[in-house]
Amino acid sequence: MSIIFFLIGCSVFIALIFLGAFFWANKTGQHEDTYTPSVRILFDDEVEEEEK
Repeated sequence: MSIIFFLIGCSVFIALIFLGAFFWANKTGQHEDTYTPSVRILFDDEVEEEEK
């Protein structure tokens, strides 16, 4: 029975870490640019010429 309480405590701790990471990502502006990732695949890659 004590292992259940230990696992619940670990789960809550890990959930708080993920919640903190989510709030940190929002605070630092990780989700500001929602347009560019959707069109980035349409950009042409620059072709590098190989020297022989």
